[in-house]
Amino acid sequence: MLWPGTLIGAGAGFAIASIPGAMLGALLGQALDRRLHLQSWGHLREKLGGRSMLRNDELLFVLLGRLAKCDGQVLAGHIEQARAEMRSLEMSEPARRRAIAAFNRGKSGSDRLCGYLRRLSAQPHAAEGVLRACWRMVWADGRAGRHERELINQWGKWLGWTSHQVQALAHDYEPQKRPLANQAPTYQDALRLLGVSATSEPAQIKRAYRRLLSRHHPDKIAGSGATASQVREATERTRELHSAYTLIRERRGFR
Repeated sequence: MLWPGTLIGAGAGFAIASIPGAMLGALLGQALDRRLHLQSWGHLREKLGGRSMLRNDELLFVLLGRLAKCDGQVLAGHIEQARAEMRSLEMSEPARRRAIAAFNRGKSGSDRLCGYLRRLSAQPHAAEGVLRACWRMVWADGRAGRHERELINQWGKWLGWTSHQVQALAHDYEPQKRPLANQAPTYQDALRLLGVSATSEPAQIKRAYRRLLSRHHPDKIAGSGATASQVREATERTRELHSAYTLIRERRGFR
């Protein structure tokens, strides 16, 4: 890949001193690319415009922010869904602050996302995780509008997915296929789901949660050749585990 600084340096060097100048300019430009982490012309434009480049965790929340704002108004359901994503990722406080800033940044719709998503396409599991999170955000208000679908289809294309594959994920998160929000587990239900007791140590609870999450995570199930129905069941199970763990953690007061 020829990065922006490398190309600019080579071009400027050639104009000044022909081939030797182009070689020296390319080396200097390459050093600049590495120092500023420039990987595309979009990144260069962001730098020139004073915007920082996005980390992978920030990219996710920029996408979610754009979807939330897509139809003009960010609703309480969108904000709660963003918080749920942060909880499911077990983000530290600094990471949560970055995620909130990225979500707000996404609402402006000013970031060029093609380059970021094309690079993410080299990580299939991460790409699928991003698309699943996007569908969860779309269905947070109970409906999927045309503009939201168009956005996710475009992002899916940049991630190397077909439109059919992207739309197939939507069925896992349609409201009629997931529990209602008011059907949250009780504290005792949550303890039973994780297989722990009210006197279990926080470390023991965390281990139980992570073990079950690893066993039932839809990404793992999908990678083993499971049917769409099995993936949906794993998705629901994972959501139940998240809810149960969050309830226990908040009741017990540990992080």
